[in-house]
Amino acid sequence: MMSPSLPSNLINMYQAAPTVWLFSLHWLQAGMWLFGLLLVIWAGLRMRWARLVALLVFLTMDLVMFGAFVRLTDAGLGCPDWPGCYGHFTPAQAHVQIHEAVQEEGGTAGYVSPFKAWVEMIHRYIATIIGTLILVMAGRALWARRRGQAIRVGLPLLLLAWVIVQGMFGAWTVTLLLKPLIVTLHLMGGIVLLLLAAWFWMRNRADMQPIDAGAAARWLSRAALAGLLVQIFLGGWVSTNYAALACSGFPTCNGSWNPPADWASGFTMWHDLGRMPDGSAITVQALVAIHWAHRLFAVVASALILAAAAALARHRSLRRLAGWLVVALAAQIALGVTVVLLDHPLVPAVAHNGVAALMVLLLTAACWRSSGARAQSYAAGSSSPRVQGMRVES
Repeated sequence: MMSPSLPSNLINMYQAAPTVWLFSLHWLQAGMWLFGLLLVIWAGLRMRWARLVALLVFLTMDLVMFGAFVRLTDAGLGCPDWPGCYGHFTPAQAHVQIHEAVQEEGGTAGYVSPFKAWVEMIHRYIATIIGTLILVMAGRALWARRRGQAIRVGLPLLLLAWVIVQGMFGAWTVTLLLKPLIVTLHLMGGIVLLLLAAWFWMRNRADMQPIDAGAAARWLSRAALAGLLVQIFLGGWVSTNYAALACSGFPTCNGSWNPPADWASGFTMWHDLGRMPDGSAITVQALVAIHWAHRLFAVVASALILAAAAALARHRSLRRLAGWLVVALAAQIALGVTVVLLDHPLVPAVAHNGVAALMVLLLTAACWRSSGARAQSYAAGSSSPRVQGMRVES
């Protein structure tokens, strides 16, 4: 399977347009966006701290899964400017421009269609809500500290900085025309944002206190999380390079345990979609290398996760968490095999991304709960800084 290339009319549009055009919201449309942000800020200020943090984790999980849906439906350029859609707040207001783009591409099978425009914009709406809620959280923490509460604000400020960087990558995903490395890093930014939000959520829950689970559980949980993050990056690299169908059959790749693969080209990171740095089309052998690397490292990641689950299961209070890790891993393997054998159907592919995000949550919980040395110091220092009933920790 060859990775698709961008249509020449879209490339020419970006080469001809000034950079400022990419940020194309009319003042009235920008006012609508600002009004929506003010509503989110108002809700975030009124919401209890516990619900605000829990909502952040929930929406971030949704954003990661919806981001996968955006990639898998080729909707990343459904609105080829940023942050609006052809300078408008909603695709409905840009129906004339969308219709013209569909005609230029010869139908809705291209990069632009009404459906893809809505998919892309819903993704941006959710991301905007998350960024605004994080801004509210950081503001509330700083305000409480200014009023004399002994609150550490490192993690809220880190979340704010990270979501700003993530927003920049979201814009670059569009303005750099789905360059695979940028899209993959945008995915990883969402995963890290989910990890940080989950860590912050657990640090503010009285029923999620860490225990002294021993060095084995502590370090294996960290190693499993690191291995999972590498595997997610490789999976994102498969998706953004359209290499999902490069290997047919399972467990072999195209009937071979050692398929012809161009590893150097497959992992040349900076290139345009469907092209190598010299402008030539990406080869089948390069796509095979990308796909096969994801499958091979899955064995390493799975072994680390099973080892971490075994270490966690030795402690009664962590056995349920260990069990859920094994269940999630089994589901993830089953979904991965299904995606390969059924030629990449949409629903299992999105679920494959969703379960990966769920495993990030589970392993983040495992790292927090098993952080034995930090448990005593956390308990000793948890006597009271609170913002509306919940601690704000760095």
